[in-house]
Amino acid sequence: MLFGAVVLLFLAAAVVIFGVFKPGEGSLPVERRRPADATSESGLSRMTGSAAGIISAALQRLGWSRALAAGLERAGLKLAPAEFLILVFSGMLTVLLFGYLLSGIGLGLLLALLVPLGAKLLLGLKESKRRTAFANQLDDTLQLLSGGLRAGHSLLRAIDAVSHEAESPTNEEFARIVNETRLGRDLNEALEQSAERMHSDDFGWAAQAIGIHREVGGDLASVLDQVGHTIRERNQIRRQVAGLSAEGKMSAYILFAIPFAVIGILTLTSPSYIAKFIQSPIGFAMIGASIVMLTIGGLWMKKVVSFKF
Repeated sequence: MLFGAVVLLFLAAAVVIFGVFKPGEGSLPVERRRPADATSESGLSRMTGSAAGIISAALQRLGWSRALAAGLERAGLKLAPAEFLILVFSGMLTVLLFGYLLSGIGLGLLLALLVPLGAKLLLGLKESKRRTAFANQLDDTLQLLSGGLRAGHSLLRAIDAVSHEAESPTNEEFARIVNETRLGRDLNEALEQSAERMHSDDFGWAAQAIGIHREVGGDLASVLDQVGHTIRERNQIRRQVAGLSAEGKMSAYILFAIPFAVIGILTLTSPSYIAKFIQSPIGFAMIGASIVMLTIGGLWMKKVVSFKF
């Protein structure tokens, strides 16, 4: 049984390494390659591709594909939903085997259940980080727009210049706006959709100013300068609030991490003591009650240290 578990562990690692993260092709351009020289896929790669196709079809039938793809896009991850789920399933199998080898099937199942939760938290953190970076770059973005307009460029040409000169994630969002307008979408709709996607009220104001200018005319560069000045003041206040609430957030992180740290230390130093929690119904009930209380406490601490203005 131990040998089989080790084999399955290496199989899961191989699926992650060779299946999802496929090696890149050579430096020779595609048009100069001969059909006979095409790199043949391994059996494991074909199996992973088939699994990704099956998962994609299942997500399409359930209607989850679009929501998951939107979440990955907001987080800035260039992964297909099926590839992301394969990573999650591989991680669940790996920690299941690790927990089984360490303490038993109970710990393995508990760790495996924590993997999807960790993946969701990771997506949320990356999405929040991406939105914060977009908000911090917005005043510089509006300066680039107004500078391009004063240089004599059209509005769409100025947006295209921002997509090349700005930093990520601003350049990615503006490149998407340009591509959508080239495909026939109205510029105002593309700007408003970008503001909604990034949850940025400040960029929504800029989009409204651009929409009004397109209807009534005027000096759009000066309007964008005024909007940028307002956004800079709001960003200054936001940074002050973040600095004042940093102590409370750090206290919340420490309080939330203490139970997991204690459990990890006891698992390494006294496994028999922790094993009693997964050997009786009372232990499982205590684990469930602790998870509920940790969830309530985490939500309460998040509400205390979060400010909206």
